Amino acid sequence: MSEVTEQGLLPAEHRALRELHAAARHLASHWGRLASRLGGEPVLERGAATARELLRELEERTAARGLHGLPSAQAAGGRIAGMRGLTDVLLERNQALRGAVLDAQHATTLVAYLAELAGTRGDAPLAAWHRRWEARLRELEEAARTVAVAAGRTPDAAIEPAEPSAVGRAGHAVASGLGTLGEAIDGSAIGRAARRRGSRSPGTPG
Repeated sequence: MSEVTEQGLLPAEHRALRELHAAARHLASHWGRLASRLGGEPVLERGAATARELLRELEERTAARGLHGLPSAQAAGGRIAGMRGLTDVLLERNQALRGAVLDAQHATTLVAYLAELAGTRGDAPLAAWHRRWEARLRELEEAARTVAVAAGRTPDAAIEPAEPSAVGRAGHAVASGLGTLGEAIDGSAIGRAARRRGSRSPGTPG
């Protein structure tokens, strides 16, 4: 096993804890913005609040070891969330909801990994803290997945723009137009020829 650092952590923990700062900031920022866009979706609002709570606890625990997530790690998470917010403008409601599930899934997997690292180092209290957050994030992930899947019960609403503003409707129209164009190409002679070429095994003569 790797030697611990001056902060009493494994090198892998340093990287993963900083990543958790970024992931939690991303979750808080992205889900907060998306909740507003989707009319105050309760699961997203609860998730944003939960992520902010995680950040507060995380900063306390890592600062006690001389490891900080501010400003760089959390700022990186905020920038990623900002970019995701821009891409949401091009998405349908169901697509944005399914993408949000991936945010929670990433954070859940990350804290589970951190729990294993702490356990490997023999730090039972820190491992237990990670496990507690893994359980909370997993419940949040499942709740978000349930909402995303339930969008299939209202097909018309599911394909509405995730961003209700004029900009969002315009972005959604562009994305829909590109999708329609792609379907037309796939159904054309060009698409059929491309599929025939792709179905040949490597090395097959043309």
